[in-house]
Amino acid sequence: MALLVRLLTLALTLVLGPVATLAGPAKSPYQLVLQHSRLRGRQHGPNVCAVQKVIGTNKKYFTNCKQWYQRKICGKPTVISYECCPGYEKVPGEKGCPAALPLSNLYETLGVVGSTTTQLYTDRTEKLRPEMEGPGSFTIFAPSNEAWASLPAEVLDSLVSNVNIELLNALRYHMVDRRVLTDELKHGMALTSMYQNSNIQIHHYPNGIVTVNCARLLKADHHATNGVVHLIDKVISTITNNIQQIIEIEDTFETLRAAVAASGLNTLLEGEGQFTLLAPTNEAFEKIPAETLNRILGDPEALKDLLNNHILKSAMCAEAIVAGLSMETLEGTTLEVGCSGDMLTINGKAVISNKDILATNGVIHFIDELLIPDSAKTLLELAAESDVSTAVDLLRQAGLSTHLSGKEHLTFLAPLNSVFKDGTPHIDAQMKTLLLNHIVKEKLASKYLYHGQTLDTLGGKKLRVFVYRNSLCIENSCIAAHDKRGRYGTLFTMDRMLTPPMGTVMDVLKGDNRFSMLVAAIQSAGLTETLNREGVYTVFAPTNEAFQAIPPEELNKLLGNAKELANILKYHIGDEILVSGGIGALVRLKSLQGDKLEVSSKNNVVNVNKEPVAETDIMATNGVVYAINSVLQPPANRPQERGDELADSALEIFKQASAFSRSAQRSVRLAPVYQRLLERMKH
Repeated sequence: MALLVRLLTLALTLVLGPVATLAGPAKSPYQLVLQHSRLRGRQHGPNVCAVQKVIGTNKKYFTNCKQWYQRKICGKPTVISYECCPGYEKVPGEKGCPAALPLSNLYETLGVVGSTTTQLYTDRTEKLRPEMEGPGSFTIFAPSNEAWASLPAEVLDSLVSNVNIELLNALRYHMVDRRVLTDELKHGMALTSMYQNSNIQIHHYPNGIVTVNCARLLKADHHATNGVVHLIDKVISTITNNIQQIIEIEDTFETLRAAVAASGLNTLLEGEGQFTLLAPTNEAFEKIPAETLNRILGDPEALKDLLNNHILKSAMCAEAIVAGLSMETLEGTTLEVGCSGDMLTINGKAVISNKDILATNGVIHFIDELLIPDSAKTLLELAAESDVSTAVDLLRQAGLSTHLSGKEHLTFLAPLNSVFKDGTPHIDAQMKTLLLNHIVKEKLASKYLYHGQTLDTLGGKKLRVFVYRNSLCIENSCIAAHDKRGRYGTLFTMDRMLTPPMGTVMDVLKGDNRFSMLVAAIQSAGLTETLNREGVYTVFAPTNEAFQAIPPEELNKLLGNAKELANILKYHIGDEILVSGGIGALVRLKSLQGDKLEVSSKNNVVNVNKEPVAETDIMATNGVVYAINSVLQPPANRPQERGDELADSALEIFKQASAFSRSAQRSVRLAPVYQRLLERMKH
């Protein structure tokens, strides 16, 4: 029996192929979108497709799921209509489109799909109609009637004035001498046309749109007895030049031509591949300040980055863009390519003046604005585009802005403009030094920073890096936005002005009159050496006001007991550096005393053990100081908490006693329970 089963399985495999193939090959993006349109239209009957029409135009699209809910194409509202899916027709008196279109030859099928103008021009040639009606297997990408009507009059005149050469050749270029269905139309492929074996460029995009020399397939896969017809929205023409050759012959690319030659990218642009060149016109270059343009043109690396930022890694026809999408450039940046009505946009701006200029190795769109990547900009240019203009103005006033425009490898730690909402500081020698301490002596990337790393500044200070769960900080200031890496330097946008450490924790406390009583207490407790030596401490420093709030008798008793005083002071010292930007909602910080401090932050107010902090982030070489207006009590010293603990213990014991009371031997078992309770209460 088992042998019979194996033989039957083998026979089925030989006849049908592997089981995995029984469901058929994976559907192409076009077929998936068509399938979705069928699902949306099935309530109207068999073989009905939902179609989105852009209001005010004749543009129609089969709908994918996202477009169905958004009801927009290129930002323009659409209406839904229901039509027969390709290959089907209505029957009077019946719902939907139950009948398959009758198969006829290519010539007659042209009329069925809405390409009667193509039929008309086919008639005018002497040779083509017999070929379309005769035996064979062909594919024709047939322009719609609207496509022919939109041709410039001079182009159409040149075709119809010489029907047996120009018109015949144009029509043959739309044909392939074999049957090609959409599932065979792969992205980036080339089909050999029936005109001098010239290539037709095919692109099949993930959103289901298929283009032929950047003309969109409107309705595809209309079968004929001798081939297949695909309706397209443009009359296509032969492609003869590569991208580099087009740059060479276009007058509006004079500056681009010189830039490409200087960068050595001409080899790439005349080679094989499928690229999109967002080609800046002479006007685009003229919009850039002469100083900036000359700097980039004279810097081979910056120039190459600039040009690579205008080259997308794949060919992108305008008709394929129906919503915004991110596309990567050869430079490695991401551009947001979108559309607004009939206009293409780059990063939200309608800068494309001429689109879909086809080349053998891709497509060109003319743009009237230069797309300068961060990697080709100076620190000064990066800062000018960011929300740090106030910090740049301070550097200018201090005579330090040349550091941002030169060739030094630096990182500018630039505070946000909001940091200065209460006014900008006066520029003096001290402020000038502080500003220099916002410039690090190397070009950094935040992703490579690590906890405990030290950074040397132009002001001569060493800054420490602190890495927390949700923030990355340098001293008291944390990075507020993604870093921008320029030609020579990097811009870090910071959430506050840096305050570099000026001494040890003990130095900080001695230098501030608010902490004179604390300093005396530290000295009495023998902790001076601890807070002077190297380490990583977070000190919640009670002010004189905090000590004065303690009743005099209790204060004198505390100050007279060195051991108890040291215990309480150690509870104010965390065993790591925690700046306010690293706190988040709540952090439990272990103290030198052993118990944990609860540090929280809400609405820019820091609390420790629910007590508000008067001042945060006073930086020291071996830690950070927070000023507080109360003396914190360790848990063992809090009478209320000890009482709560006893109450909880008593409640738990009574619960156990209640449970034991359900037992038949309750009198025996309750005795030790109550005994334990009494012992706990005594203590």
